[in-house]
Amino acid sequence: MKFGILGPVEVISGGQPLALGGLVQRAALGYLLLHCNKVVATSALVRAVWGHDAPPTARKMVQNAVSRLRRTLAEGDGEGQVELVTCSPGYLLRVDPDAVDVHRFRTLAERGRAELSQGRAERAAATLGEALAQWRGPALSDLTETGIDWPQTALLENERLAAFEDSAEAGLALGRHFEIVRELEAMTEAEPARERLCGQLMLALYRCHRQREALAAYQRTRMALVETFGLDPGRELQSLEMKILQHDESLAVPGRPHAAPAPAPVLAPAPAPVLAPAPVLAPVPAPAPVAAAAVGPRSRSDLFSSPTGGVSPHARTAARARGEELAMAHRWRGADPLWASLW
Repeated sequence: MKFGILGPVEVISGGQPLALGGLVQRAALGYLLLHCNKVVATSALVRAVWGHDAPPTARKMVQNAVSRLRRTLAEGDGEGQVELVTCSPGYLLRVDPDAVDVHRFRTLAERGRAELSQGRAERAAATLGEALAQWRGPALSDLTETGIDWPQTALLENERLAAFEDSAEAGLALGRHFEIVRELEAMTEAEPARERLCGQLMLALYRCHRQREALAAYQRTRMALVETFGLDPGRELQSLEMKILQHDESLAVPGRPHAAPAPAPVLAPAPAPVLAPAPVLAPVPAPAPVAAAAVGPRSRSDLFSSPTGGVSPHARTAARARGEELAMAHRWRGADPLWASLW
């Protein structure tokens, strides 16, 4: 016989659920399972079902519910040696802890956490996955729908979240960020103020090459903390945000080297240009000597003529000087008799 409270309250016998009756009977069983193998006072059962607004017949109603539970349990297959006995000041449910899902969950979660601390990530992921598989939905969901709200319910949900975070840590250590990122997103949306959960989501998103979304997740958690508690994120989460902005190598998947930039190619030195040898020029023969007799007297026109034809530069310079002298003489002619007599 198996008992479940991690979800709707249920009793499984021979693979089939047993009928548990009305609200009082189900609530009494759920509360006794939370405190199995411990004596629960009748007054505690009354408060668990009705709170502070219990009717005058509340104790009698609890007694009737316990009697019906005994008959229901007696109809089961008898596995696990279940016994519900009256024990002052109330009742005692004797049952093998392994037959109750919440105890199986806690045992597996503690074992997985120990394996994770020992560095056995692969084994821890399997154990924690088995622990989370015990959950069929919110704890005692059929009772909470009717308005019953026990402190133990919130504690169980916190235990579930802690086990999920441990499982996510094992997954990140194994490089399974693509596999767990969607679950992390869903959990973070439901619990935006949990810093450890946010950090795991940021790391998973960053490793999935979604840096912008990783930084947005940080801002959502920061706003949730400020609006709910008036606090900023802790140093660890702030440091993670800075590392993501800087693409820190420590965020890489364990066991995989960080992608280093490719080394610059080594270029071979360019070969020296091969210059053609300078042409060897033949020696220029010296001009033949000109005999003095060959040079005859030259006329005035020869001196001012160019060998290539036309007027030589010397002739042009002399003509320009002669023109300047004539212009000056023209200006002074008549003014000085001596000057005029010279021209």
